[in-house]
Amino acid sequence: QVDLVESGGGSVQAGGSLRLSCVASEYIYSSRCLGWFRQVPGNEREEVAATDTATTAVRYADAVRGRFSISQDTAKNSLYLQMNSLEFEDSAMYYCAARRSGACYKGARYDYWGQGTQVTVSS
Repeated sequence: QVDLVESGGGSVQAGGSLRLSCVASEYIYSSRCLGWFRQVPGNEREEVAATDTATTAVRYADAVRGRFSISQDTAKNSLYLQMNSLEFEDSAMYYCAARRSGACYKGARYDYWGQGTQVTVSS
Protein backbone atom coordinates (compact mmCIF):
# COMPACT_ATOMS: atom_id res chain seq x y z
CA GLN A 1 0.00 0.00 0.00
CA VAL A 2 1.33 3.39 -1.03
CA ASP A 3 0.11 6.23 1.10
CA LEU A 4 1.43 9.14 -0.93
CA VAL A 5 2.07 9.23 -4.67
CA GLU A 6 3.87 12.13 -6.30
CA SER A 7 3.84 13.06 -9.97
CA GLY A 8 4.65 16.00 -12.21
CA GLY A 9 8.41 16.02 -12.09
CA GLY A 10 10.53 16.25 -15.21
CA SER A 11 13.19 18.18 -17.04
CA VAL A 12 12.79 21.89 -17.69
CA GLN A 13 14.97 24.81 -18.65
CA ALA A 14 15.82 27.50 -16.14
CA GLY A 15 13.00 30.01 -15.91
CA GLY A 16 10.38 27.39 -16.64
CA SER A 17 7.60 26.00 -14.47
CA LEU A 18 6.43 22.66 -13.17
CA ARG A 19 3.50 21.61 -11.04
CA LEU A 20 3.99 18.69 -8.69
CA SER A 21 1.01 16.69 -7.48
CA CYS A 22 0.67 14.35 -4.54
CA VAL A 23 -2.33 12.11 -4.04
CA ALA A 24 -2.86 10.73 -0.56
CA SER A 25 -5.14 8.20 1.02
CA GLU A 26 -8.00 9.83 2.88
CA TYR A 27 -6.45 8.88 6.21
CA ILE A 28 -3.09 10.42 5.34
CA TYR A 29 -4.62 13.50 3.75
CA SER A 30 -6.41 14.29 7.03
CA SER A 31 -3.04 14.78 8.71
CA ARG A 32 -2.20 17.95 10.59
CA CYS A 33 0.83 18.87 8.49
CA LEU A 34 1.35 18.36 4.77
CA GLY A 35 4.61 19.32 3.16
CA TRP A 36 6.98 19.17 0.25
CA PHE A 37 10.63 18.32 0.73
CA ARG A 38 13.57 17.91 -1.63
CA GLN A 39 16.89 16.15 -1.56
CA VAL A 40 20.01 16.18 -3.68
CA PRO A 41 22.32 13.17 -3.41
CA GLY A 42 24.90 13.80 -0.72
CA ASN A 43 22.84 16.51 0.92
CA GLU A 44 20.30 16.43 3.70
CA ARG A 45 16.64 16.52 2.85
CA GLU A 46 15.22 20.03 3.20
CA GLU A 47 11.73 21.36 3.67
CA VAL A 48 10.49 23.33 0.68
CA ALA A 49 6.97 24.21 1.75
CA ALA A 50 4.55 23.08 4.42
CA THR A 51 0.98 23.75 5.37
CA ASP A 52 -0.74 23.39 8.73
CA THR A 53 -4.21 22.11 7.87
CA ALA A 54 -5.57 23.17 11.28
CA THR A 55 -4.53 26.81 11.04
CA THR A 56 -4.03 27.13 7.24
CA ALA A 57 -0.58 28.58 7.96
CA VAL A 58 1.92 28.06 5.17
CA ARG A 59 5.71 28.16 5.36
CA TYR A 60 8.25 28.33 2.54
CA ALA A 61 11.99 27.88 2.45
CA ASP A 62 13.79 31.17 1.84
CA ALA A 63 15.21 29.81 -1.40
CA VAL A 64 11.78 29.28 -2.96
CA ARG A 65 9.61 31.96 -1.39
CA GLY A 66 7.93 34.02 -4.08
CA ARG A 67 8.52 31.38 -6.74
CA PHE A 68 6.81 28.26 -5.33
CA SER A 69 3.26 27.89 -4.07
CA ILE A 70 1.74 25.03 -2.06
CA SER A 71 -1.97 24.29 -2.37
CA GLN A 72 -4.54 21.60 -1.70
CA ASP A 73 -7.63 20.11 -3.30
CA THR A 74 -9.54 18.39 -0.53
CA ALA A 75 -12.03 16.82 -2.94
CA LYS A 76 -9.14 14.98 -4.57
CA ASN A 77 -7.08 14.31 -1.42
CA SER A 78 -4.29 16.10 -3.25
CA LEU A 79 -1.43 18.40 -2.41
CA TYR A 80 0.29 20.50 -5.07
CA LEU A 81 3.49 22.45 -5.48
CA GLN A 82 3.49 25.05 -8.24
CA MET A 83 7.08 25.88 -9.11
CA ASN A 84 7.79 28.95 -11.22
CA SER A 85 11.01 30.66 -12.31
CA LEU A 86 12.87 27.41 -11.75
CA GLU A 87 16.60 27.62 -11.17
CA PHE A 88 19.35 25.06 -11.64
CA GLU A 89 19.63 24.84 -7.86
CA ASP A 90 16.03 23.59 -7.66
CA SER A 91 17.08 20.30 -9.25
CA ALA A 92 16.37 17.53 -6.74
CA MET A 93 14.12 14.64 -5.86
CA TYR A 94 10.93 16.09 -4.46
CA TYR A 95 8.86 14.30 -1.84
CA CYS A 96 5.51 14.98 -0.29
CA ALA A 97 5.00 14.02 3.32
CA ALA A 98 2.43 14.07 6.09
CA ARG A 99 2.64 14.48 9.83
CA ARG A 100 -0.44 13.05 11.55
CA SER A 101 -0.55 15.25 14.62
CA GLY A 102 1.43 17.81 16.53
CA ALA A 103 2.65 21.23 15.60
CA CYS A 104 3.99 21.81 12.09
CA TYR A 105 7.26 23.43 13.09
CA LYS A 106 10.29 23.37 10.84
CA GLY A 107 12.21 20.20 11.52
CA ALA A 108 9.20 18.29 12.83
CA ARG A 109 9.21 14.59 12.17
CA TYR A 110 6.87 13.51 9.38
CA ASP A 111 5.19 10.10 9.54
CA TYR A 112 4.44 9.31 5.91
CA TRP A 113 6.47 9.85 2.77
CA GLY A 114 5.97 9.40 -0.94
CA GLN A 115 8.51 7.80 -3.22
CA GLY A 116 9.52 11.07 -4.82
CA THR A 117 9.48 12.69 -8.23
CA GLN A 118 12.63 13.98 -9.91
CA VAL A 119 12.95 17.59 -11.00
CA THR A 120 15.86 18.53 -13.25
CA VAL A 121 16.47 22.13 -14.26
CA SER A 122 18.99 22.84 -16.99
CA SER A 123 20.76 26.15 -17.02
